[in-house]
Formats: sequence, structure tokens, C-alpha cells
Amino acid sequence: METIAMDKRAQTLDDFFARYEARFNDAITGQETNVDETADAFAEQFIEASPRGVIAGANDARFRDVIPQGWEFYQKIGVQSMNIRSKDIIMLDEMHAMVRVQWNCAFTRRDNSKGDISFEVIYMVQLRKEGPKIFAYVTGDEHKALSEEGLI
Repeated sequence: METIAMDKRAQTLDDFFARYEARFNDAITGQETNVDETADAFAEQFIEASPRGVIAGANDARFRDVIPQGWEFYQKIGVQSMNIRSKDIIMLDEMHAMVRVQWNCAFTRRDNSKGDISFEVIYMVQLRKEGPKIFAYVTGDEHKALSEEGLI
């Protein structure tokens, strides 16, 4: 696999996560969103680590089927937007980066009160000629945070 030019890596990752953020926000606000573009952000195999444990996933037809279900879940519980507050890119070598993203999730509860949750996700990304691919991510206890805010 070829790597991209070194001086473009940070910009490539900034653009990648800006598109990732935009697709999510388009999806939860009911705009037409390309599932394949979201799936293409992930490697052929990827790993999630969270308080639920470590889960290995495949970027296959089933994965593409669950992406819109995830968007629908967030719409249903009242999530209005998911925005990047900050991003810290750490290049590990010529092809790999760790990207710490601070997200802000704005929502409206069933009683119409508004709130937000800030959380961090750490992404492991491989920089390929065809574009960055997430091959692992580490996240906190999303279920607990959503429950504490009365969303689920």
C-alpha cells in the first residue's frame, strides 16, 4: 500500500473527519446520505473498544445495513447534531495516525428541554492511497451517558 505525501497527512485527516461529521449530521437531520461513503471510512475489518468489551467488525453488507439503523436511533432519541469540538492528530508512522476527537452531541429530550453531551472517541486510522480508513476506535460508555440525560 502506498502512503500519501507526508505534508498532506494532517489536512487529509482534517478533511476526512469533517466529511464524517457532515454525513452524520446530514443523516440525523433527514437529508439523503450515502451509506457507502460512511462504510468506506472504515477498513475491511475494524475493532471497537468500549466498556461493553472489544468487538471486531467486518465492513460488509451487514455493516452497511446497520449504519442507517444507527442514524435512525439517534434521530429517535432526539439527537440534533454531533459536532467536533476539537481534534488532536498524532502521527504514529508514515501510514498510521491516532486521532482524538472531542465530540459535542446536542439533543432535545421528549419534554422539549435541550442539552448536550461532550465525549471523546480515539480513532486509529490508516492512511492509504485511496483515502483514510478507520481500523479501530475506543469510546466511553455512551449508553450510560445517554441514559443519564434521559434520552434512553
